[in-house]
Amino acid sequence: MASLRTMLAKPWIWSFIGAFVVWLATIAFTGGYGAGGMITAALSLAVFTVIVGVGQMFVITLGPGNVDLSLPANIGLASAVAMKVMDGNDAMIAVGLIAALGCGAAIGAANYLLIWALRIPPIIATLSASFIIQSIDISYGRGLQIKPPPGFADFTNWQILGIPVLALLTVVFTVGAATALQRMIYGRSVLAIGQNIRAAWLAGVNVGRIRFLTYTLCGALGGIDGALLAGYFRGANVDIGNEYLLASIAVVVIGGTSVAGGKANVPGVWGAGLFLVLLLTMLNTFGVSAGVRLVLTGLIIVGVITAAGGEKAVR
Repeated sequence: MASLRTMLAKPWIWSFIGAFVVWLATIAFTGGYGAGGMITAALSLAVFTVIVGVGQMFVITLGPGNVDLSLPANIGLASAVAMKVMDGNDAMIAVGLIAALGCGAAIGAANYLLIWALRIPPIIATLSASFIIQSIDISYGRGLQIKPPPGFADFTNWQILGIPVLALLTVVFTVGAATALQRMIYGRSVLAIGQNIRAAWLAGVNVGRIRFLTYTLCGALGGIDGALLAGYFRGANVDIGNEYLLASIAVVVIGGTSVAGGKANVPGVWGAGLFLVLLLTMLNTFGVSAGVRLVLTGLIIVGVITAAGGEKAVR
């Protein structure tokens, strides 16, 4: 019992419990039909939310007010850049991925430079940047008909025993992110800044450099996410990243990361990503209309956060 109470006290565990309950409710409604396929689909789609969610988590962990609202525009532009560079050629896959990564990293770096140079809140800087990025994307990627190279499209949909390879690689990536957060100087510096930025500065942490690296990292993850999305959905699209604005923030909060900064939970991002995908699947299975679906999604998310001790998590 003591070990169970200890486990339930961890905020991130509730995201996995929520995902499991939603999955059970859906298969109960369908009489068990498609249970395995539902998990495979959830893993395939959750990957994209997890990748940008980890980047958003690092930014939010820096402390109150830190958030990247340019991710949707970043993803859209990077998807177009990747597809144009690859040009349907398998030999250009690596170059296209590097181009998307570089595009995203440049956007992340520019976001921080706006924050630093103009001394404006991150939410304003990144929102303003998103309009500029979106304008560039519209002129650069509008009407882009280039399909991903066959090898890249196959890779993003490749499965081993029903488990998407992208999901396995993303698990490895999140393990690395968790290790960096807890064991490396960079990760500990991010946590220290989020807990008390002045104390971190007095302790010798180069606050400006760490914040610059964090926004650049978040942008780079948005860029690689855009390329992977274009491969998975067989093409770039200006609106391909739209759903990841609220989703990237939701998985961070539901996963147990404190919006007040200084506390992050990498495993919870996975649980929350699966929860959101399975929740949408459940509501679609039940035949719920789009309007009601949004209301129910919001209410259920609030319920999960409350069950996880949301008030304590944000302090």
